[in-house]
Amino acid sequence: MAKIKVTKVKSAINRTKRQKLTLEALGLKRIGQVVEHDATPSILGMVKKVEHLVSVEEA
Repeated sequence: MAKIKVTKVKSAINRTKRQKLTLEALGLKRIGQVVEHDATPSILGMVKKVEHLVSVEEA
């Protein structure tokens, strides 16, 4: 399975609760924090929901 690196680049202040919970579920708490996940459909869907707050690159 392919791996992706997800980096939080923007704050979750003034975002919906759903977006905040999605960031938390991805394991992102601080700006600049990087987490690595398998590129499963569920993870890619979560990233799609908060794509304006994160950057994604292949690992």
